[in-house]
Amino acid sequence: MLGLIIGLLLLITFGICEFQKCKISRKKIPMIIHINGTRGKSSVTRLIASGLRAGGKKTIAKTTGSAPALIFEDGSETPIIRHHGANIKEQIKIIKFAAKRDIDILVLECMAVTPEYQWVTEHEIVRSNIGVITNSRLDHLDVMGPGLKNVTRSLCNTIPKHGMLFTAEKKVFPILQKEAKKIHSEIIQSDDSGISNEDMQGFSYIEHKENVALSMKVCEHFGIDRKTALEGMYEAKPDIGAMEIYKHTSKDKELHFVHAFAANDPESTEFVINSVKELFPNTHAVAIVLSTRADRIFRSKQLVRMLKEVDYDHLYLIGEQTKTIFSYAMSKKLDKKKITDCGWMTGVKLTNCAVKLQAKEILILGIGNIGGNGGVIVNYFKKRNKNV
Repeated sequence: MLGLIIGLLLLITFGICEFQKCKISRKKIPMIIHINGTRGKSSVTRLIASGLRAGGKKTIAKTTGSAPALIFEDGSETPIIRHHGANIKEQIKIIKFAAKRDIDILVLECMAVTPEYQWVTEHEIVRSNIGVITNSRLDHLDVMGPGLKNVTRSLCNTIPKHGMLFTAEKKVFPILQKEAKKIHSEIIQSDDSGISNEDMQGFSYIEHKENVALSMKVCEHFGIDRKTALEGMYEAKPDIGAMEIYKHTSKDKELHFVHAFAANDPESTEFVINSVKELFPNTHAVAIVLSTRADRIFRSKQLVRMLKEVDYDHLYLIGEQTKTIFSYAMSKKLDKKKITDCGWMTGVKLTNCAVKLQAKEILILGIGNIGGNGGVIVNYFKKRNKNV
């Protein structure tokens, strides 16, 4: 018993020391930008950091998404290896590292999901000067829900006190405005109407105008002109979750595989599906690949409900919880003839299934989760085909 008490005291003492060291390190960093939101956090983190570097700002960035990475001042990066899963203590290590590099700006993607952890991360660890909330969508409702207003207020936990908040959100902007006012933060809303199709052609992957406009607004705050910031963003390496399209030929059929696994809330996913279908208006068949995960059952069910409003030729369920989601799809009256429960799927098997569709040109859209089986499918097409 005595040993347990001593161990507990030592653990508490260690925690206090680490926290104090983090506070000292934080004071050595002139500016921290904290990125939160439902969709696009990793992309916006990369875009902002690239724009700032192009403008001469010594910038380090850290993403937390599908493949967490530390991005150095020259734009090179290294993956962050996690042996015990994601933990907000990781942000402390990044702040300590950045404090030793004599940088101008640290751009951090928020890695907390629960409202309490989001608040602790911002107000006790990061203490940012500038907050960014990309948008607010119906996702992670099990911890931030049950509704959109709840999600939005949860995201507001990372608004810096007496700081600035940038956002592209429109639907629930009044909530963000109200929460920012409570803690004396100025809020600035970006508008993507000024981003042209020509502007977007400089990206080597499919980026969203909303993300670019938001990132440009932040760079503008630091005195970086539009042309310089945009050219810097063109050099940004896409996050592993960024949407990509691969052209693949099999058995005399032309397949276009769309990696949209990262757009995993219903609203974003439906938007992506409809947008890609517009890009390929002459496609003869549309196949949806829904990647399921054991820890994301609620998300998969959301997407099944969304698919009731989408026109497609076939739905392939892959991953860890296909039987559960198949049963759920049946309960929601989806057409049984258009659904295949594939279980864990390889890229070869998926291709063989898709070419059975009675069409010469086939569009395959991967949605749901990049983790697990989704990542396997993406890697298959990425290794064999060029991103178009």
